Amino acid sequence: MSHGAGLVRTTCSSGGGPGAGAGQPGARPSEGLLDPVYPRTYSALLKVAQMVTLLIAFICVRSSMWVSYSAYSYFEVVTICNLIMILAFYLVHLFRLYRLLTCISWPLSELLHYLIGTLLLLIASIVAASKSYSQSGLVAGAIFGFVATFLCLASIWMSYKISCVTQSADAAV
Repeated sequence: MSHGAGLVRTTCSSGGGPGAGAGQPGARPSEGLLDPVYPRTYSALLKVAQMVTLLIAFICVRSSMWVSYSAYSYFEVVTICNLIMILAFYLVHLFRLYRLLTCISWPLSELLHYLIGTLLLLIASIVAASKSYSQSGLVAGAIFGFVATFLCLASIWMSYKISCVTQSADAAV
């Protein structure tokens, strides 16, 4: 019989999962459509910071004169797509839509979005920085792209913790 790592547990600390308001006296998690606690959680504040930095990066690049059309059009597409997806996940948690759409694994879909979106944003920021040619708006857009990449990595790090739980012989009884 093996006593090694047997169970891998993933947890999502987004603050909008089932039972988010259960700690408050007199509040039931199923009350109302809007979750009044979620906007004050770290996950929600991190999503807002990501959306603001992505919007600033998009505006900086959009209002500058481009040197390389393909590089900056790719940067614009990646920043706007990330912004829209982060807004969608924010609204899903804010309006508790995860309770209505139970066919979707929301923590898994958010994790996949952050993994893919962060990688694409990092690539777009590197390309934008290398093609900026010292134009201030393009450099600022690339810097805000890197800041948004860092915030997305922080969101992955804080929200999705993977821990291995070892099983002992007396725990099985």
